Amino acid sequence: MLFCGIVWYYLFIMEKSSTPIPIYTIGYGSRSITELIEVLHQHEIAYLIDVRSAPYSRYKPEFSKAPLANALEQHGIRYVFMGDTIGGRPDDEACYTNGKVDYEKVKAAAFYQRGIERLHTAFLQQQSVVLMCSEGKPEECHRCKLIGATLTKQNIPVIHIDENGEQVTQEKVVERLTGGQLSMFGEDTFHSRKKYS
Repeated sequence: MLFCGIVWYYLFIMEKSSTPIPIYTIGYGSRSITELIEVLHQHEIAYLIDVRSAPYSRYKPEFSKAPLANALEQHGIRYVFMGDTIGGRPDDEACYTNGKVDYEKVKAAAFYQRGIERLHTAFLQQQSVVLMCSEGKPEECHRCKLIGATLTKQNIPVIHIDENGEQVTQEKVVERLTGGQLSMFGEDTFHSRKKYS
């Protein structure tokens, strides 16, 4: 029912405007906070959604939850933490296979589906949001392999702002990730690069 509503509303938006606001993603990577905020302003972002499971950084403490939220607020951007629902390292052990996060298992989890519903709401309201994680390259992050794959399958446009500040579609990032090779079964399935358990 929700999916039908999204498709209908998406078609309605397309009638009104040829370019609906997509869900953006970005990784701070080697950027400073100042550089990140500049990129966000260039894309007229109103909400930064932190999709890190652990919203802290030992190497770049300015990107830890509290200082990041404070810096964004000073520049008129709202900080929202959603790493507990759509983060790349869920607490649920059932989401892991051989120590790696199995994104197909994550997609089936109720907590993840709740997070995706919140993104649907943001898209339906045409809020300008960006999903932020630490990896600069989208092809190395669950922003593409998990969240982007889910949203694209549900006909919600996803644009990744890559490490060079370029806008790249989900399809192009998947092409980078797979080297342009199609999966034997017609749909790519991914898992985390690292083992966590």
